[in-house]
Amino acid sequence: MSKTIFLVDMNAFFISCEMSRNASLKNVPAAVAGSPKKRTGIVLAANYNARHYGVKTAMTLHEAYQKCPELVTVPPDHKYYKQRSDEVMEQLLHYSPIVEQNSIDEAWLDMTGTEKLLGPAYKIATTIMNDLENNLDLWCSIGISSNKFLSKMAADMKKPLGITELWPKDVEKELWPLPAQKMYGVGSKTFHKLNMLNIKTIGDIAHFPAAELLKLFGAHGLSLHQKANGIDPSNVVPNSKDDMKSIGRSVTLESDAYKAESVRNIFFALAEDVGIRGRQHNKKGTVIQIILKFNDFKSITRQVTVEPTYYTKDLYDHGFQLLKKNWPPHKGVRLIGISLTGFCDHEQGQQLSIFDTLNPSPKEQMHLSLKKPSYTVDDLLDQIRKKHGSDAISRASLLRKKK
Repeated sequence: MSKTIFLVDMNAFFISCEMSRNASLKNVPAAVAGSPKKRTGIVLAANYNARHYGVKTAMTLHEAYQKCPELVTVPPDHKYYKQRSDEVMEQLLHYSPIVEQNSIDEAWLDMTGTEKLLGPAYKIATTIMNDLENNLDLWCSIGISSNKFLSKMAADMKKPLGITELWPKDVEKELWPLPAQKMYGVGSKTFHKLNMLNIKTIGDIAHFPAAELLKLFGAHGLSLHQKANGIDPSNVVPNSKDDMKSIGRSVTLESDAYKAESVRNIFFALAEDVGIRGRQHNKKGTVIQIILKFNDFKSITRQVTVEPTYYTKDLYDHGFQLLKKNWPPHKGVRLIGISLTGFCDHEQGQQLSIFDTLNPSPKEQMHLSLKKPSYTVDDLLDQIRKKHGSDAISRASLLRKKK
């Protein structure tokens, strides 16, 4: 039985979210961007009015204002975008129980067999697009095909508010003439290597010997060859918490930092957030990784293997040690981050409640005696946040920094 797969791609998602709560942005060139003074002066998303003037994602604000002096900018609100993304995914579940979120603003739907209930694929896609616009005030484009790769490629062909069908029979005519860098899965490094092989189009990838691509790129090369020929056997897999591969947080600094000590409190706050999320999802990790991005825009990542943990002090101690060890002597640092990965498969013990720690049973007394004091503090803070909200309590060191 032939499959029917949709890729729903929300158009200019961040700025569309802002326009949905501030109608005055709808008829003017507008973009979500940070402040140049805070070193985050990059356009994250521009509406189609702004794109008419040449404003693009990842453009500096200085360049954006040169192209469009009347550009209206709003700071990013990632918490709000996550909320809107959750609303989109919830809406998509009305049409199929098999929804795989690919990023904050797009998801695959396995629509196989729904035609009898909902009608032809194009009609269903039109309904989804209209419902997202009418119910959530958000625009989308939808790609339709028999596999995930072709539906993804199709969704990128008509924006905004486009519906495109791209079936295997259309690959030679519609897909092969496209530049190789337009292919989903071809990043800048892969494109550079392809270019060295005089591979310019997706058709060139399709016709290049699969054995050679396998030798040059490994399994990724073979996958590219298959996809360029319209073949993608991967299934749409509904998301779950178990899909989580890593938990991370990073921040762009307000100004370049030249000493690790100057970012100690900021780094602790990042480790605290990663720890909280790890404990919320019951994900103990065995690998702690840090990232440093320098003022010449180069970056490095370093990692260390540890005993399974999701506790803040472990993350901070190991992470900050890595940070100090790899801090450059003569470069300014503009971004720092920490992540936890290498999650354990086995079930972890339940956290004790705050009341258990105040009035523990003999068994719980033994459990508490084996725990580091910092672990007990994390458990207590988590319980208070859960009961009274995430802002109900904070560590004194972080509060002092905010003053």
